[in-house]
Amino acid sequence: MSLLFIEWNADPTIITLLGFPIRWYGLCFALAFLAGFQVVSYLFKKEGRPVEQADQLLLYTMIGTVAGARMGHYFFYEFPLLFADPVRFFIQMITPPFSGLASHGAAIGLFVAYYLYTKKHKDQSYLYVTDRMVIAAASAGFFIRFGNLMNSEIIGKPTDLPWGFKFLRDYEFNPSGLAAFVVPRHPSQLYEALSCLLLFFILLYLWNLKKEKTPAGLLTGIFMIFVFTLRFFYEFLKENQSSFENSLTLNMGQILSIPAVLFGIGVLLYAKRKA
Repeated sequence: MSLLFIEWNADPTIITLLGFPIRWYGLCFALAFLAGFQVVSYLFKKEGRPVEQADQLLLYTMIGTVAGARMGHYFFYEFPLLFADPVRFFIQMITPPFSGLASHGAAIGLFVAYYLYTKKHKDQSYLYVTDRMVIAAASAGFFIRFGNLMNSEIIGKPTDLPWGFKFLRDYEFNPSGLAAFVVPRHPSQLYEALSCLLLFFILLYLWNLKKEKTPAGLLTGIFMIFVFTLRFFYEFLKENQSSFENSLTLNMGQILSIPAVLFGIGVLLYAKRKA
């Protein structure tokens, strides 16, 4: 095994104020929404749309993200427990701090939220809205995965690659907490964070070519294919999130990514035909 590695010992808590911990993940979550709002405000301003509509989209986005991600986590990863005691887990689902968020659930929640938004804004087509919001979602994905890195969660499998991270605060796979038993692992959170950042610049560039004349569905299709194809392959480098996945040929993240990619291909073909 290589002697080159990175020791990762980041404290999830930035500072404690009046007994209330300010955590990196919470900060990154807030930055994700803030960055997304700034992106959509910029896009709408360039296309001559009222910036106030970006405020409304932010509200729909926040509710859709949290509700979808929480429900997705319980339905996809803890369904047996949810089925056994639904009242208890429903209370946990809506009680902060939100421990357990599923990105596939967040995607479903957002698509539903934007459908409800377009029902009140007849001047904007559904794909017009999602094409702009996926640009914001790509930037948000960077902050969310960086928050996962600061939490030392969603870690990768052991590796001897020189950029392997030794997660010294990982107690899931090292219950003893002893540094001697920590092995270098793939920084899967960093892989996904950088992929989202790259996708953000790609989508922003494509939008900038035609702006409001961008073929409806083009950016949405590219986003879905890019994100969930990479997610499918990144899962081979990550530890399973739930024990029941150990008996599956493909884990839950990969199973859920397949229909997401197919959906993206369908939207992209639709955009090409319409264009």
